[in-house]
Amino acid sequence: MERPASVKIAGDSALVVEFGNEISESISNRVRAMQAVLEHEKLQGITELVPTYRSLMVHYDPRTLTYQQMSAHLHEAITKMEDLVLPSPKIIEIPTLYGGEAGPDLANVARHNGLEEEEVIRLHSGRDYLIYMLGFTPGFPYLGGMDSRIATPRLENPRTKIKGGSVGIAGSQTGIYSIDSPGGWQIIGWTPVPLFDPGVEQPFLLKAGNYLRFIPVSTEESTRIQQLVESREYHCNTHRYHDVYKNESVRGGGHSE
Repeated sequence: MERPASVKIAGDSALVVEFGNEISESISNRVRAMQAVLEHEKLQGITELVPTYRSLMVHYDPRTLTYQQMSAHLHEAITKMEDLVLPSPKIIEIPTLYGGEAGPDLANVARHNGLEEEEVIRLHSGRDYLIYMLGFTPGFPYLGGMDSRIATPRLENPRTKIKGGSVGIAGSQTGIYSIDSPGGWQIIGWTPVPLFDPGVEQPFLLKAGNYLRFIPVSTEESTRIQQLVESREYHCNTHRYHDVYKNESVRGGGHSE
């Protein structure tokens, strides 16, 4: 049974709509539905919507909307979202160069799990990952659905700088560093595709509620894509989720083909 949504105060200019206390695809869909309702209504005074694993934070301008007005609007939106049919999410393909200098910890992950490096790559790239939320750094995706056979603890000594685009594993999670930053994830690969580009109209490549698919590429292909990225000629391949999985079922929190 779904937990009823609740609205809570988050400072003097934000409210949080909570849908549960766990990480699950069903809760993520409710967060996505709530966001879709609010984006459709375009209420003047709402300044930003921030989805998380289990909630949606709604920032508003208190000079335009009072707390009472904002709270009432959110409670009304909760009733509307229950009947909303969400559009099929997208699957975004992320070309990834695994191992070598691009993935210095691939051997660690393989050794920790008693696998060959090629098997780690196969397992990591063999699923589509739900993008639960973005955070930590601009555009960093928190992904769900990684195969438990490649789960690996964080590094004992975090690095002071990890290159933007690095693909890592930390415990049972995987993600992509969107910009250069410190971090302790096990780095198994790198993508030349920027997740955050402040120089374009839509600076974030990824969006919560969509899916991400890692596509292994060679060094030569990675270099070619990087050149296209630099000339702003590269566009990730995308698919509609339901076009791919219309006859498939969810397996193990992720999806395999």
